[in-house]
Amino acid sequence: MPSFPIVDTHVHLWNLERLRYPWLEAVPSLNRSHLIEDYHQACGSVAVAKIIFVQCECEPAQSQHEVDWVTELERVHSQIRGIVAAAPLETGNAAEPALARLAANPLVKGVRRLIQSEPDIDFCLRPDFVRGVSLLSRYNLGFDLCIHHPQLARATELVRRCPDVRFILDHIGKPDIKAGLLEPWRTQLRALAALPNVWCKVSGLVTEADHQKWTRADLQPYVDHVLACFGFDRVMFGSDWPVAAQAADYLCWVSTLDQALQGSSPDELRRLYVRNAEACYRI
Repeated sequence: MPSFPIVDTHVHLWNLERLRYPWLEAVPSLNRSHLIEDYHQACGSVAVAKIIFVQCECEPAQSQHEVDWVTELERVHSQIRGIVAAAPLETGNAAEPALARLAANPLVKGVRRLIQSEPDIDFCLRPDFVRGVSLLSRYNLGFDLCIHHPQLARATELVRRCPDVRFILDHIGKPDIKAGLLEPWRTQLRALAALPNVWCKVSGLVTEADHQKWTRADLQPYVDHVLACFGFDRVMFGSDWPVAAQAADYLCWVSTLDQALQGSSPDELRRLYVRNAEACYRI
């Protein structure tokens, strides 16, 4: 286990008394409020120094309210060091007022507009979407890429078209770990990692595995390939709590990843668990 406090770059919190999250209706095990106090309890013996809150797909009209709520939380819980907010990037230039408002909040470090749920495989290459993403560099905001593995090639092309934007790949691109598939994810991830403006979160692997039967051996080839592609300079730890809790509790995920990283140097571990996140998200 890490012998030092870590940075968790992917934490979800939601309060059903404040905001509405339609997607939760299809996931009964998660369909209740998950608050910062619940997160602290889930962490158990794992020391977490800083966290990045990542938007949770509330009703689109409530996106700014979500940011305002988490900003209120930070005044009491200084462990929250950054917010990845939702924004309507698909509207192109029309998204700029929303981005300007977000950027005025020093806690907001980036934007996530989910791609994974879009049925159009070319959604992220629509001209207005590319334009909306490209605007992020004007405000020094990063973009969290949340995709499923069939969308990886298109996401790579999006990154090529926005060379001035800082991209963070969530959940290693969601390969089909449950089925044990490596290709074409393996080849396409290598192409994405060749672009210098992309980082990768080592997060969400257990969610893509068999929730009941996964083993560390199932995850190891994916961890190894991410490190081979991105090295230890562009990878970051993320818990994806509480979504990942469907397959593993917090301590189990950290312990599993730590074992998968056996043989790594102390400096490499500090980069993955702390330093890269601090640099990428400016915290």
